[in-house]
Amino acid sequence: MEQDLSTGHRVLGTVYIAAYGAGWRSDGPQAMRSIGEVERIVRLSAQPLATTQGPCRLAAGIVSDVDMMLGEEAAGVLEAHVAAGAGRLRGVRHYTTYHDGQLAKFIPNAPRHAMADARFRRAFAQLERHRLSFDALVYHTQLRQLAELADAFPRTTIVLNHLGMPVGVLDFASQRAEVRRDWERDLRALAQRPNVVVKVGGMGMPIFGFGFEHGDRPATTQALVQAWQPLMQVCIEAFGPARCMLESNFPVDKQSCGYGQLWNAFKRATAELSVAERKALFYRTACQTYRLPELQAECDSAWPAA
Repeated sequence: MEQDLSTGHRVLGTVYIAAYGAGWRSDGPQAMRSIGEVERIVRLSAQPLATTQGPCRLAAGIVSDVDMMLGEEAAGVLEAHVAAGAGRLRGVRHYTTYHDGQLAKFIPNAPRHAMADARFRRAFAQLERHRLSFDALVYHTQLRQLAELADAFPRTTIVLNHLGMPVGVLDFASQRAEVRRDWERDLRALAQRPNVVVKVGGMGMPIFGFGFEHGDRPATTQALVQAWQPLMQVCIEAFGPARCMLESNFPVDKQSCGYGQLWNAFKRATAELSVAERKALFYRTACQTYRLPELQAECDSAWPAA
C-alpha cells in the first residue's frame, strides 16, 4: 500500500470498502462475523500512513459488510458495526449481483431479486436511522431494480459501484452495442433519483471486458484513457460531477494497471473539465457522501492553485 500511495499522486485519505471477508471472525454468530473486518481496519489505520507525498488518512470512512437478508435482525448487527467503527462507519455494502448465466465465476451471485425481497427491505429501512449509505454492487442488467429500491427509500443515499458494471465478458462480449445501449438508458433513468450517486471506476476488473489483465505488462495511461473515457463521460453527463466520485478500486484493478497509471488516466480523461467539476470528481462528492468534512477541507487546501 505504501508503494501504491507513493507513485506521485497526493492522496490525503481513503474510504475503506468491505471486500473478501478480510478479518472476519472465525466463530460466534454468523451474522456478527463481518464485524471482525471493521475491527481489523480500525486497528490497522489508527495512525496516518507515511508516504512520499505526505501522510494519508487510511480508512477515514468505512463501509462494512452487513447481510441485508437478515430483515429486522439486521438492527443489532448494524448497531454493533457502528460501535466497532469507532466513529468512522459511513455505510454498508452487501452483494446484490445476480445473473442466470456464468457471471458468478467473476462475482458471487446474491439471491435472485434480492433488492425487492421483503427481508432485504426491512434491513435497508434501518440504514436511515444510523445515517448510513448503501454501496450497491449490481450489473447493468439490474439498474432498473436499483432504481425501484431508490424510489422506495428516498432519504437513504445509494452509492452505485463501478458505473453499474456494463458487462463485457462471456455472452455479453459479442453484444457490446446492445450492452452499451441498455446500460446508458438505464443509467440515465437511475440518475433521475436524487438519492443516488455513482462511483466512476472499477474498469480494471476483467468483467468489463477490456482484456488488460491478459497483457504482458500493466496497461499504459493512454490505453486506459482510450478505453475508459467514453464510459466516464456518460456517467458524468448523466449524474453531473456533483454526484460522481472517482474510485481506484484497488487492489482489484491491479489486474489491469498500476495505481499511478490509474490516477494518471483519470486526470487526463477529465482534463477538459472545470476546476470545480474536477474537485467534485476527485474528492468533494466522496467527502460529502461519506460525511468527511475535515478531509474535504484538507483537500480544498491542498488542491493546486491555478
